[in-house]
Amino acid sequence: MHRHFILFKPYGYISQFISETRKKKVLGELHDFPEGTMSIGRLDEDSEGLLLLTTDGKVSEAVRSTKVEKEYYAQVDGVITEEALQQLREGIAIRTEKEWHQTKPCRVQRLEATPELPERARRIRDERHGPTSWVSITLTEGKFRQVRKMTAAIGFPTLRLVRVRIGHVTVSEMGAGEVREVSAFDVG
Repeated sequence: MHRHFILFKPYGYISQFISETRKKKVLGELHDFPEGTMSIGRLDEDSEGLLLLTTDGKVSEAVRSTKVEKEYYAQVDGVITEEALQQLREGIAIRTEKEWHQTKPCRVQRLEATPELPERARRIRDERHGPTSWVSITLTEGKFRQVRKMTAAIGFPTLRLVRVRIGHVTVSEMGAGEVREVSAFDVG
């Protein structure tokens, strides 16, 4: 019988269960997960939010497919323009490890209000350093640090990144580090 978990990954943790290189905070420190649990996709150490975990490799493959939407809230440096949002919507070239990649068109909108999210363990900065904006970006692909590279490419670097939705699964009303066991994932 396979097991499935929803996790609000806090800032400062890597999406792994073992840190081989140096002392990093790992997912196993947040909950007593069963042997064979794997994260579906990843969030880098500086990113937060929804992470799905499972003991079933077939479920992992289905969730990572391009048929499943992943929504992120990004706090960016500066007051983002409509022109910049349109560039993101249409897709832009970003550098992957070895080559350039043209991102697929995606849904992007500016959030008029700061989203209600758990406090981050480490503060970003305050308004003395200039204004910031929040945007919602919904993708069906997931290259390494893709959202951060996309916002940087249009001149609005990401200061805070939180994945808030995968398919129909959200982190609403979850606290940082909270884990919920579920019978299945509704990724639609």
